[in-house]
Amino acid sequence: MTLQFNAIRRFLPVLALALAFAVLAAGPARAGPVTIVALGDSLTAGYGLPEADAFPVRLERTLKERGHDVVIVNAGVSGDTTAGGLARLDWVLADRPAIVILALGANDGLRGIDPRTTRANLDAILDRLGKERVHTLLLGMYAPPNLGRTYGDAFNAIFPDLAARHGAALMPFMLQDVATIASLNQADGIHPNRAGVDIMVRNVLPHVEALLPAK
Repeated sequence: MTLQFNAIRRFLPVLALALAFAVLAAGPARAGPVTIVALGDSLTAGYGLPEADAFPVRLERTLKERGHDVVIVNAGVSGDTTAGGLARLDWVLADRPAIVILALGANDGLRGIDPRTTRANLDAILDRLGKERVHTLLLGMYAPPNLGRTYGDAFNAIFPDLAARHGAALMPFMLQDVATIASLNQADGIHPNRAGVDIMVRNVLPHVEALLPAK
């Protein structure tokens, strides 16, 4: 029995070395896909479009085509305001996202909500995301021009101010190259059609890729 035990003991270092080589050969364990939540309103939800043409769906498809392992959760609710987004934040965080694309504020502007209220709501959302260590891309919005310069200046300043304060990535205008162009919007002149969504995806893509881990 003693001789057998001694033989096993002498063999243990060899076994340990073999296991170490096996682990190295297998390479690092693959992490799961990066979860991204797009928190927004009808521009995110895909109002007036087939589900497959909604902005988050087409963005996910494009990222995958570019070799990124991602899942994008469409947390857009048509008609939602920044207050609604703040109220839904616990639900959003239940998906344990690594990245949140924050695209709220358009309906606040359309309804003429006090910019101080919009600022406070977005500030609270960004503060919570920061505490949860979630990377955030803030998609800015401009106030409707009919509300006047005073309102517009106060509203438009919200997004760059808060992005700087919270260290969030910023795309200054979510509808860049799409807003007011009839051929890129639905009949209401507000919501992008499929071609408009494609441009939105193209414009937001580098901002999202900058937040993703290296491939």
